Amino acid sequence: MTTKPVVVAVAITGSVPRKKDNPTLPVLPPEQIESTHAAYEAGATLVHIHVRNDDESPSSDPARFAEVQAGVRKHCPGMIVQFSTGGRGRDPAARGLSLVHRPDMASLSTGSVNFPTIVYENHTTLVTDLATRMKTHDIAPEIEIFDLSHIHGAKSLIEAGLMSARPHVQFVMGVQNAMPADEHLLDILLAETRRVIPGATWTAAGIGRYQASVMEWALARGADAVRTGLEDNIRITKDRLANGNAELVSVAVEAIRRHGRAPATPAEARAILGLRAA
Repeated sequence: MTTKPVVVAVAITGSVPRKKDNPTLPVLPPEQIESTHAAYEAGATLVHIHVRNDDESPSSDPARFAEVQAGVRKHCPGMIVQFSTGGRGRDPAARGLSLVHRPDMASLSTGSVNFPTIVYENHTTLVTDLATRMKTHDIAPEIEIFDLSHIHGAKSLIEAGLMSARPHVQFVMGVQNAMPADEHLLDILLAETRRVIPGATWTAAGIGRYQASVMEWALARGADAVRTGLEDNIRITKDRLANGNAELVSVAVEAIRRHGRAPATPAEARAILGLRAA
């Protein structure tokens, strides 16, 4: 069993609007900065960022991404900033506009998949464009794996010279109509990743009620990182989660320590994921 430190990634908000039963979900940039700072103090070293318009609809506004990034860099020294290039409610042509601000990382889905009510479409042309922009701006991608074929999509980008042979991959489990949260499936995904992209670091995300289970499975298999946060727990109520993202990070840190490991410091997190210095 490895004792290597674990990167704690916090996805502070998602691409769906805030609901009345989710008052802790941060929407506006000042809220997102404050929530990220609290999560950082609790042990998070990577923040995954979506931004919203004032009406809480998903946004691709590069200025909003820049505002949140500036606040995080000011208040959370060394924390890894990861922008979302996800597609729910966003114009495909605008999904990469924020990358000019050079976050440390950005999410990259290498194929399409069914979601609860839509097809999350990631056409090969779009994937290549986003990967090219990331390479141009020296941004490390986090490959979002929603299906076994997406591992091979990542391999194709490596072979095309658009991505490092040592990417960071995240298996996303528990999305309705997509990949179930099944421990056996995680073993299959991990084995195929190690066969096809042996240099990859990895984590796994469990959606909603699966978050804790998937985190335990990942830690038992020596994952390089864990993911937590309100994006994956959109239905948690105020009574159940009074302190929002920080409380979820604290739960993740407790799980890491149960497995005989420690949460990574910002410097350790950057070394583990092969990122440039802060």
